[in-house]
Amino acid sequence: MEARLTWDLFCRVVDNFGDVGVCWRLAAQLGARGHAVRLWIDDPTALAWMAPRGAPGVSVLPWREPFDRHGHTPGEVWIEAFGCELPEAFVAARAADPVWINLEYLSAEGFVERQHGLPSPVMSGPGRGLTKWFFHPGFTERTGGLLREDGLAARQAGFDRAAWRAAHGLLPDERLAVLFCYEPPGLAKVMAQADAHWLVTPGRAAAASQGLTLTPGARRQTLPYLDQPGFDDLLQASDLNFVRGEDSLVRALWAGRPFVWHIYPQHDNAHHAKLQAFLDWLDAPASLRALHHQWNGIGAAAAAWPGWSVVDGWGAVVQAARARLLAQADLASQLGDLVARKR
Repeated sequence: MEARLTWDLFCRVVDNFGDVGVCWRLAAQLGARGHAVRLWIDDPTALAWMAPRGAPGVSVLPWREPFDRHGHTPGEVWIEAFGCELPEAFVAARAADPVWINLEYLSAEGFVERQHGLPSPVMSGPGRGLTKWFFHPGFTERTGGLLREDGLAARQAGFDRAAWRAAHGLLPDERLAVLFCYEPPGLAKVMAQADAHWLVTPGRAAAASQGLTLTPGARRQTLPYLDQPGFDDLLQASDLNFVRGEDSLVRALWAGRPFVWHIYPQHDNAHHAKLQAFLDWLDAPASLRALHHQWNGIGAAAAAWPGWSVVDGWGAVVQAARARLLAQADLASQLGDLVARKR
């Protein structure tokens, strides 16, 4: 059994709530395993709808400058998520040397396996002489794995898709497509061709899809903000999930339904290689690659909506990928093992 530790998890909300979504899932899972987790965050507003009931063992603290520790002594484990740098006042206040984790972004690119677990000596500032450890989430056994709560399999096994649809006023035979995206280049074309009941998430997806032409018989419905379990249920109930960023990609994999990933666009198109690496790992067929390319504006993107018979066939691809992931240790377990080795 893991020793009970105090974890300080630092998160800066850059945009789109993805950072806080990942950090909250990690904090909640560590808390469920008996650890004390302090989530230091500069903008906690999204947690009001993402995690309205909180989580056992997790406290949320403001990250402001000048930094205020609110009387807390730094814990045994520090995590700086996604390149945020810890406040010098926090580092200087340590009572002992911590296990310091640099939690990186998710990628299927080859460098992830090479860099995961490597040390990064701290050469200056109040942390001089300490060591940070690179921790890369990933899709293979030589990476840090993916976030997967301990009760996921049981919760999914008890999920009743038909009952969920009936409770939300949806017809049993309606084709559901969840839209959670930025502003994908292929959005207008796909929405004009896909005969679906579109369940559109609030924010950028709702704004991007507003006013677009739908194929005859299709419907569009804007959803309210959902907490994380509600979002997970939504993905499991759908026939096709258009997801974006990191957290929802992982949840789409666990849902086991066909999906299309809108990768976070970068100005130098570095995201193109990242998407291709993921599609290679997924062993995506040509039809799924073509829609990904169209959706993300890569290449000529001449592909059109492939039809539901093709989309349904992608389910086997996702299920096979999910099975590979379930055979690997989850991210929180691997974090715990790393901390135990380095303490």
